[in-house]
Amino acid sequence: MYTVYAIYNRRRQKIYIGQTEDLATRLKLHQEKAFENSFTSKFEGVWELIYSEPAGERKSALVREKLLKSYRGRQFLKQYIPV
Repeated sequence: MYTVYAIYNRRRQKIYIGQTEDLATRLKLHQEKAFENSFTSKFEGVWELIYSEPAGERKSALVREKLLKSYRGRQFLKQYIPV
């Protein structure tokens, strides 16, 4: 079972969208900046989970991730950014 997720960095006002089999571990890796030269490791501040949804298999997770990375997908995610 895969999860499509979006995390937000309030300090830099950036959104990151990804997919994973283990959401808790992936969020921990983002916070620890364990992915060298990755998008999330480039920015200071805390990344907080703002959205997640289950996806049965990796193929469907990748399709949904791509949709959320589109203009309309990002507009959809903006409603979940805490004020």
